[in-house]
Amino acid sequence: MAAALELFSTRDAEDVSIDDVASAAGASRALVYHYFGGKQELYVAALRSAAEQLESRLRPQGGGRPLEELASGLERYFDFVEEHAAGFAALLRGGPANRTGEVGEIVDGVRRRLFRLIQKQMGVEEPSPVLRTTLRSWIASVETAGLDWLEHRDLERPMLEKMLVEHMAALLGVAAAHDGDVARLLERLA
Repeated sequence: MAAALELFSTRDAEDVSIDDVASAAGASRALVYHYFGGKQELYVAALRSAAEQLESRLRPQGGGRPLEELASGLERYFDFVEEHAAGFAALLRGGPANRTGEVGEIVDGVRRRLFRLIQKQMGVEEPSPVLRTTLRSWIASVETAGLDWLEHRDLERPMLEKMLVEHMAALLGVAAAHDGDVARLLERLA
């Protein structure tokens, strides 16, 4: 799995063959087929593994205020983005043709779990529609910022991470003008 993740992190999935993975892993082609069935199954297994790694990094470390935990989580997120640059970019830009199938489910699953982590860190049981939309918009912004950063690398990571934390605070400020629950949440977070 480590060999497959490494290859999918440095090259587009379409450019990686079972032979490439077998060679990188020091295994036979037949063994890779035995365990994974084919390239698509191997790709899905690699994505699941990467998703689990990302989620384990994003779990709150504890002890900090919610926005401090958010900043810490962003740093770990961008560590992951940097380590798995090509795979991250390929996945979020569309990846393989069946993005709506298992691959899409993996991506959406990560987004849902990230949403729940942020919601939990903020101490929110059931988000209002305004807060739900705000948090989902922020997650999409972080993904887009990650792709832009990988493409251009013309911002220092610490500055980008700080901007994204401030972006969350700004989004919550706008949402607070439309929802009293978000206003109370923002007071508690500040």
